[in-house]
Amino acid sequence: MNKIKVLLGKKIKLYREIKNITQEELASKINVNPRTISLIERGLNFVTADTLYGIAVALEVSPKKLFDFDDSITFQTNVKEKLLELINNNEDKLYTIYKIVKGYLE
Repeated sequence: MNKIKVLLGKKIKLYREIKNITQEELASKINVNPRTISLIERGLNFVTADTLYGIAVALEVSPKKLFDFDDSITFQTNVKEKLLELINNNEDKLYTIYKIVKGYLE
């Protein structure tokens, strides 16, 4: 059960950061204490069904998506690792990779 709490917490944090909102803002949207969000994201507390639903609505994802732990690029650290791996394996295309990323971020 502890592993599920940790994975769910990381997934909630990932989607919260993608939406560019703070723990305080998320807590406010679902009428809970910001500490509650912190504990959930760190895998120290599990969510109630009502809180899970509120989080999913606030983050504009389905509850199912929050429990999708099989995605090969689930967390930001994995994304960074995958990008570094691509860069290291394609140094001859490094400038092209740079232009693509730069163009996307601008």
